[in-house]
Amino acid sequence: MCEHHHEHKSNPLVRIGVSVVIFAAAWIFHNSLLFLLAYLIAGYDVLLSALKNIVKGQVFDENFLMGLATLGAIGIKEYPEAVMVMILYQIGEYLQHRAVHKSRKSISALMDIRPDYANLEKDGKVLKASPNEVRIGDIILVKTGEKIPLDGVVIEGEASVDTSALTGESVPVNLKIGDNALSGCINKNGLLKIKVNRLFGESTVSKILELVQNAASKKTRTENFITRFAKIYTPVVVLLALALVLIPVLGFGADFTLWLERALTFLVISCPCALVISVPLGFFAGIGGASKNGILVKGSSYLELLSKPYAVVFDKTGTLTKGRFKVVKLVPQEGVSENELLETAAYAENFSNHPIALSIKEAWGKEIDESRLSEVHEIAGKGVSVKLDGETVLTGNKGVNEGVNMENGAEDLAGTIVYVSKGGKYLGFILISDEIKEDAPSAVEKLKAHSRIVMLTGDNMTSAQAAAKKLGIDEFYASLLPKDKISKLEEILSDKKGSVIFAGDGINDAPVLTRADVGIAMGGLGSDAAIEAADIVIMDDKPSKVYDAVCISKKTMRIVKQNIVFAIGVKALFLLLGTFGLMTMWGAVFADVGVTLIAVLNSLRALKV
Repeated sequence: MCEHHHEHKSNPLVRIGVSVVIFAAAWIFHNSLLFLLAYLIAGYDVLLSALKNIVKGQVFDENFLMGLATLGAIGIKEYPEAVMVMILYQIGEYLQHRAVHKSRKSISALMDIRPDYANLEKDGKVLKASPNEVRIGDIILVKTGEKIPLDGVVIEGEASVDTSALTGESVPVNLKIGDNALSGCINKNGLLKIKVNRLFGESTVSKILELVQNAASKKTRTENFITRFAKIYTPVVVLLALALVLIPVLGFGADFTLWLERALTFLVISCPCALVISVPLGFFAGIGGASKNGILVKGSSYLELLSKPYAVVFDKTGTLTKGRFKVVKLVPQEGVSENELLETAAYAENFSNHPIALSIKEAWGKEIDESRLSEVHEIAGKGVSVKLDGETVLTGNKGVNEGVNMENGAEDLAGTIVYVSKGGKYLGFILISDEIKEDAPSAVEKLKAHSRIVMLTGDNMTSAQAAAKKLGIDEFYASLLPKDKISKLEEILSDKKGSVIFAGDGINDAPVLTRADVGIAMGGLGSDAAIEAADIVIMDDKPSKVYDAVCISKKTMRIVKQNIVFAIGVKALFLLLGTFGLMTMWGAVFADVGVTLIAVLNSLRALKV
């Protein structure tokens, strides 16, 4: 019941029905030819699969077990049992196929975000075009009820859009001129005119679809164990069945037919279908349940690792905080005006898109004359160096202003501090603050029950301490450069007793996301860096989804373990009963089909979050 459940090209119910009618006629007329015809109609694909696999050198599989058991039954003239084994097997196959199909369909429905067309505006006309045909810079129209087919910027109109397919959130988001519009969202009301800034192959919707389609490729240790187990288990079962005939018959002169029948029953019971089907299906359903909640898991191996967290390490800015910075204080040196300090910093940060730079430019609020700027250099993890009117301006942390005499320090202030110097002279500092996300404290509190919580930040100690206090985090490290974050993570990894999970905003945390056992990108909505570097992408900004992801993984692993224990336990009991003749072949098939279906239905529970 494990190999060919996907091969239902014709309606299997017709085949089962014909087999049952011929089987009934054979029973009434005691006709062995009709029994053989019913057997071949019901079981030809099992026999063919077994033969094909023998030719390939893959002798020991469930088709081989089923074929050997039923042909053996025919050999000892037990025709009804042989036919009934195949018919019940096909009924089980059909029901199992329906369950797997339902699971796949549920996941497809969750990710039903692929757009069918784009309304392309060309030469004053609107044409329906394939999303693949639309180029960067083209203008598209999205009407009420339509999906946004490509990523772009709203240039006209205002609308409320449903982002639930991407984020799992039911609350609509309002889009207006200048906002980013992401493919896969649905326009609930209004008309939007969007200027496309990404090709369809590079769009959010394409990346997500590719991610979900490839999710099953990374197998877990549990799945790999089950695959290896089945390869060893099947030949062992065949040898035990052989011993079950030879030892009583040759050793004790027992009745050959009686012990052959027991050995054949033993073979039918031993089919490892419940394990081989339900374990991967459990992980597949868990991935589906997570994606329904706006959590995209790149492979079942990450779902398994997520279920046993030793430490959850958070980046601060943009992960636990909103990443929406605001200038709250200007502290110029004597002889320097607030206006001069802010203007110098705004010019220096002109070419940066970092949230801190944007907040400084927003506070300045005037047009910048770029002809005054030259020799722009970003100094990784420290700040920016530019020439303004021919003089060197340095903005950033203390590291960028090394050698500049900085009085009037700001170590005791909570927030991000940007120091500014011009021509080697210290001008003062700008204090910028960030807000804690609403659900961050409760997410931290819930995760504390499962693991060690650590916060890493590039901010100063005072700022980090203030944020940690609000969040309820006891262990935190401040003033870290990107390389320091990796070093700190390596320390945590060296003394772990489980998985180390890192959650970052995916913009500048790619190396740390990659190094952790499980890298979770927060605020991955439309962020290429997040989707590429992380193992799990949370499609909105909520830290509480990290806790949800851990809960989903724990539930999935519980279901998978239940299936393994249940399947092995029932098999062991029935094999024992079969050995002592307390189980007929009919009962054996009912047991095999029943165990598999119960395990499959249990796996589907992972879809419900």
